Amino acid sequence: MATDKDNNETNNLNCNPSSPEYNVPPANQKRSCCASLKMFLFALSFSYFTKAYSGSYMKSSVTQIERRFDISSSTVGMVDGSFEFGNLLAIAFVSYFGAKMHRPRIIAIGCIVMSLGSFLTAMPHFFMGPYKYESARTSASLLNNVTESVSSCMANRTFTEQSKLECAKDNNDNYMWVYVLIGNMLRGIGETPITPLGIAYIDDFASAGNTALYLACLHAVGMFGPMVGFMMSSYFAKLYVDVGFVNTDTITITPRDTRWVGAWWMGFLLAGMLNLLAAIPFWFLPKSLEKQDEVIAPGMLIFKNKEELEPQKKATVKGFLMALKRLMSNPLYLLLLLMTLLQINSFLGFITYKPKFMEQQYGQSISKSNFITGVTTLPAAALGMFLGGFIMKRYKFGLLSASKMSFITSFTAFLLSMVVFIIGCENNDVAGITITYNGSKVQAFHEGNFFSSCNSHCQCSTNQWDPVCGENGITYMSACLAGCASSTGAGKNMVHHNCSCIEAMGFASMNSSVKLGTCPRGDSCSRMFLYYVILQVFSTFVFALGGSAAYVIVLWSVSPELKSLAMGVYMLLVRALGGIPAPIYFGALIDKTCLKWGTKICGGRGACRMYDAESFRNTFMGLTVGIRAPTYILFFLFICLVKKRMFVKSPENGVQKEDGSTTKDAHPEEATKEECTALGEEKETCM
Repeated sequence: MATDKDNNETNNLNCNPSSPEYNVPPANQKRSCCASLKMFLFALSFSYFTKAYSGSYMKSSVTQIERRFDISSSTVGMVDGSFEFGNLLAIAFVSYFGAKMHRPRIIAIGCIVMSLGSFLTAMPHFFMGPYKYESARTSASLLNNVTESVSSCMANRTFTEQSKLECAKDNNDNYMWVYVLIGNMLRGIGETPITPLGIAYIDDFASAGNTALYLACLHAVGMFGPMVGFMMSSYFAKLYVDVGFVNTDTITITPRDTRWVGAWWMGFLLAGMLNLLAAIPFWFLPKSLEKQDEVIAPGMLIFKNKEELEPQKKATVKGFLMALKRLMSNPLYLLLLLMTLLQINSFLGFITYKPKFMEQQYGQSISKSNFITGVTTLPAAALGMFLGGFIMKRYKFGLLSASKMSFITSFTAFLLSMVVFIIGCENNDVAGITITYNGSKVQAFHEGNFFSSCNSHCQCSTNQWDPVCGENGITYMSACLAGCASSTGAGKNMVHHNCSCIEAMGFASMNSSVKLGTCPRGDSCSRMFLYYVILQVFSTFVFALGGSAAYVIVLWSVSPELKSLAMGVYMLLVRALGGIPAPIYFGALIDKTCLKWGTKICGGRGACRMYDAESFRNTFMGLTVGIRAPTYILFFLFICLVKKRMFVKSPENGVQKEDGSTTKDAHPEEATKEECTALGEEKETCM
């Protein structure tokens, strides 16, 4: 009679794929409804969605955070890069030691940490005072402790005791961005196990033919995360940052204003709740599953390959170092790392400041920029990713074919992206910055440009950025600098009249008025923006076709037992050398193109209000293209190396030799000596 102990041992033997004698469970044995690869794929897809939503929402909120805390682009780039720093702290060890543990539960813990990080990111909003944007009108009312309308053309003012208290509070609030940095770093730590452990788990238990399709489905579903993230960011960006706490009728700025800050904190609260939900299903998934497509009679013994026949070794530091040494001795893997680092530097720098680029280059609001990205570019990426995975499965692509596909699609998208250099807009006409007060172009910028005979009697401050649009189509830094003597209306409907600088240009007195905000761009700039959107959709789709291929290339370039570590190290270096520095140096160089910096309440430089459109475009796109270009030389060398090192089966075994059309590329480290011959004995051509 079998004892309970014997039954337990039998069950463990049957259910553990790492056991030397792995049996299919008897037909009458009950299984958990969660113990399936499809359930794991569903859970992982949702976690991909939530982490992608959180990441894209952070990227799309960078400009809002920059303005809320009055920091430079390079500083907000450091805040954004803290996510990658969090990944760097944990990813290598999680990838190696986590592979020896209960992978679904490790992923669940990661989701919970991501949730905590998202909540912490939103917390500064609840501890800071109301947002006080830069405005000559609000400053006048605050500093004189009055609420009635004051003249636009007025003398310089001095600080009162009340303003000193406001300054002290403002200085404390300015350092609250550190909490955003820490929360973003926690989110990076929490995301660490999801990709390396999740992809390795799928690859371990999916059939070889289904792996690429599963990964394509995974990333296609994950692409809806950025789409929702950008769309939610667009919606929240329309809401004033202190909505529900202040009377929005008194606000004098609109979402198109470069001082506008939306309700950025709401999206992070939503991200925290979604990440908590994503953690739940992983607690009910098993440590291991049955390998797909293994149809055998009940009780029949299945013999695994050498790695699986050996007992699972305990994770040790020595074993980790030996595995790392093996990984770093693989030239395919090293070359893949190098070109990926360049690609990711280009991509992350571009995506971080893309909303700012669309705002400054084409005159779009941050809300509209995020909406356009969410409803056009990201669906194209999801469709391309899914279609690419389907093509790989349909034509049974191997390492070589996948490499060629990734190269062709990426290079085509690269060529398309260069068109952006010629579809930009010119600078807005801003008196004292881009043009003089008589309408001619400014040849050399200096502080003296801000003044003219038409506003010399006003003694205006040049630190305030409170733009108004004149009837002559010219933007002035403030109603004071436009020489306006009176105003009517309140809030967003305020209009300034009797503006001497407009009258000096030949406009009749009855038309010498200005409205709040900068003047809109012309029709030609609107057409350029349409061309830009169409180009981005098409180039993104083409690039995404090779997205699934790029992921499986990493898995197929190393031996099976190193897959988790390979993905971990791959992501670690990508995060450390791409994700952390790219937003910082992109932001620093973008700062160099700033024409007018904002001023904080107590003085000192705030966020940039206006950039030189041409310099911004050349710097931003020049960096993106310049960093990306060398990767295609490395990619060509990678394909050459794959062909030289690859093994192919002989025709006697029923498989033709690699000719680029009918043979599936053999895995270079899984083929046996009897079945394979080195490609180096065949042709030496590379393409």
